[in-house]
Amino acid sequence: MDFGRLITAMVTPFDAEGAIDWDTTARLVDYLIDEQRSDSLVVCGTTGESPTLTEEEKLEMFRFVLKRANGRCKVIAGTGSNSTVHTIHLTKEAEKIGVDGVLLVVPYYNKPSQEGMYRHFKAVAEATELPVMLYNVPGRTGISISAETTIRLAQIRNIVATKECVADQVVEIVSGAPETFRVYSGDDSATLPVLAAGGYGIVSVASHIIGPQMKEMIDAYLSGNVKEAAALNIKLTPIFEGLFACPHYVPNPVPVKYALGLKGMPVGGVRLPLVEASEAEAEFLRQLVL
Repeated sequence: MDFGRLITAMVTPFDAEGAIDWDTTARLVDYLIDEQRSDSLVVCGTTGESPTLTEEEKLEMFRFVLKRANGRCKVIAGTGSNSTVHTIHLTKEAEKIGVDGVLLVVPYYNKPSQEGMYRHFKAVAEATELPVMLYNVPGRTGISISAETTIRLAQIRNIVATKECVADQVVEIVSGAPETFRVYSGDDSATLPVLAAGGYGIVSVASHIIGPQMKEMIDAYLSGNVKEAAALNIKLTPIFEGLFACPHYVPNPVPVKYALGLKGMPVGGVRLPLVEASEAEAEFLRQLVL
């Protein structure tokens, strides 16, 4: 399964009452594929506010996005949780719907050992025929899967990729995993360094608003135009960083949802416990993206 180089971790649009806005979701899917050039969409990941979505909402999102995409891009379902039993259940339901793959986050809060993480991911992978992408994001989960454990998991037939937010582990994973195993950056700012270290692509937030420019940077690097890729990286870095620090840390997806509105693609607010951008944060984003 080829998920492509540029994967967008899609926001979940909400209406004024905080329910999923299906009309806007349809427009957003078209926009991310046709205008922002996404190769795949992650649905109901962190950027999609998965912690505040019910299971029913997640399954309906998987169905809706898959139907709307209609083969124009791959659809990766965020089915991971800190319960192995529930992760298996949701993954099986997503498989019935027909998604192209699943994204499984490192189990959060209960902080398992490396062996516990290995057994968790192994159990889920063995319960599905879908391609599995691991997701290591210690800033969110409180624990990191080691490069050694990732390499061990990469030996399992349908564990085909990882979204890695610890850039220092990329070289070790790339060098130790099977050649077909793909390492994606989980941090927009690290896209080019991860490619240079042997990684394959990016699971991106910034691609909601600068997808074509990111595609251009990736293509330049892959075609050997390293100087051009570096220049584009320098140009895009303020946006990469600003979407997470505006002018101080603001939790994703608050900034990118606001930025989408500035770009003419309003997707509504966020669900508590997240809160919308303050006026100072909003002004920073206006200066950043307009």
